[in-house]
Amino acid sequence: MSNNQNQEKGMGFIIGASSVGTLIEWYDFYIFGMLATIISKQFFPEDSGTSALLSTLAIFAAGFIVRPFGALVFGRLGDLIGRKYTFLLTLILMGGSTFAIGLVPGFKTIGWAAPILVLVLRLVQGLALGGEYGGAATYVAEHAPAKRRGYWTSWIQTTATLGLFLALGIILFIRNSQGVEQFSGEWGGWRYPFWISLLLVIVSIIIRMRMSESPMFAKVKAEGKISVNPLKESFGHRANFKMVLLALFGAVMGQGVVWYTGQFYAQTFIENICKVNFVDSRNILMIAILFATPFFVVFGALSDKVGRKWIMLIGMLLAVFSYRFVYQTFLDYTNVAAKRSMIDISKTKKSDAVASIDAKDKKKALVSVKYDSVYTDGAVYTFTKTDTLHFTEEYNGNTASIAYIIAKKDSTAGMDTVTVKAKAAAGVTLPEGVTYIAAEKKSAKPGVVIEKSLDSNTFWKMVGWVFILILFVTMVYGPMAAFLVELFPTKIRYTSMSLPYHIGNGVFGGLVPFLGTLIVEFTKTKELPGGDPLAGLWYPIGIAALCFVIGAIYLRNHIDEDVMD
Repeated sequence: MSNNQNQEKGMGFIIGASSVGTLIEWYDFYIFGMLATIISKQFFPEDSGTSALLSTLAIFAAGFIVRPFGALVFGRLGDLIGRKYTFLLTLILMGGSTFAIGLVPGFKTIGWAAPILVLVLRLVQGLALGGEYGGAATYVAEHAPAKRRGYWTSWIQTTATLGLFLALGIILFIRNSQGVEQFSGEWGGWRYPFWISLLLVIVSIIIRMRMSESPMFAKVKAEGKISVNPLKESFGHRANFKMVLLALFGAVMGQGVVWYTGQFYAQTFIENICKVNFVDSRNILMIAILFATPFFVVFGALSDKVGRKWIMLIGMLLAVFSYRFVYQTFLDYTNVAAKRSMIDISKTKKSDAVASIDAKDKKKALVSVKYDSVYTDGAVYTFTKTDTLHFTEEYNGNTASIAYIIAKKDSTAGMDTVTVKAKAAAGVTLPEGVTYIAAEKKSAKPGVVIEKSLDSNTFWKMVGWVFILILFVTMVYGPMAAFLVELFPTKIRYTSMSLPYHIGNGVFGGLVPFLGTLIVEFTKTKELPGGDPLAGLWYPIGIAALCFVIGAIYLRNHIDEDVMD
């Protein structure tokens, strides 16, 4: 066997051992984001509405914000004691905190202690992940042949996406096995992905224990050239600190927002704005990821031939000019008013009505009826129509006369739920004998769409557009590890590259779902109750555009074949 073949075989093990741990850590990190809607209902008061989702996304973002601090702590350890043992430690911390999140009781059980505990564990996750990527990328790059560094390190880049894919697959499998209600309960199946993490981490630790130390770090250590103070050398020396800033503002910042806009924000948008159901929204993302993931390696290998800079910057530029068009296309595809297919009356279903008696004003109740409108192309749009009932006397659980219904939707906060059965034209009857007077009913407002199951044609079109979004991700992310490794000397590489990476991804990228959702909330008015659904895109567009300009002017495009100083 030739030396090249032996080296290739050796790189295969190095990639596998490094990737399995990194994949699991990303899986741990992502399941929180994938389950944000359910988590918001379990760890916050039931009547919190949008504020619960925003609070959950803020906790999700908090894990990203602390990643730079993890980069400082574990990057320093990696430059002092070595790559291998540092990312063994980060793996244990990550897996332990993920498993613990699955054990935290819900808000109904322990009140505000629930979200506080989740926040603390999420911060531990972020700190641990802050030390993981730099170690894995540095370890692989320091083993890789100079002319194949982009290719080999791009395999590390796939782990984040594969971790997301694994998270989606496990979540969908458990949900489909249990059903919606059991999966979403306080101790339902949504907790299982957190518990499964413990088993995955144990397997990863066993694999990583077999790894040897990076040859470059071993050489530096043997020669007595290990940095005494990696933080000071990384950020206290002007030339090196300049490279840290250029890496952040000229590359990683843009990569971070493109990454999270193409994956996490896309899912949040499709589910919460377009109202696509849980299964369809996640299947769209999972299939798109499956098709797009190989392009990390394609663009990583291409960067070995043409350089790293322009591949990354072109990906950012394409994102800047495409985002609003692509997300508007999502809205157009899921617009009920634009639906051309006819409703199949024979398959359309109407649920029993549900009446909610106002706990504060027992002369008032809301009656909601859910409709499953089935279209001839296979799509199912689920609507709710709500009327407000006003009683002539206070409802006491036994008697009350309904005077009329007004066509407006009142707040459901603080209401007790009572089930009623839908009757024919005569109206609805409360179980306790309260009778609705059909003659006094007024027209209700149009129904509100709460969930959409897409027809096959629309589903695959959505997959195609999400694939394009993730393709931009592969362009900016595929060459990134090799690019960062080549910027810094061996003895401070772990520290120097970890900080800009995790600020770019953690602060700028990780805030995309939260800030995007928050910006849309700010645009809501009485005239426009839904706000501007595309307003949240201005944040990633602005960051990516700024990063493109800085990178185009100041970044170099040459490949550093010798990263050993």
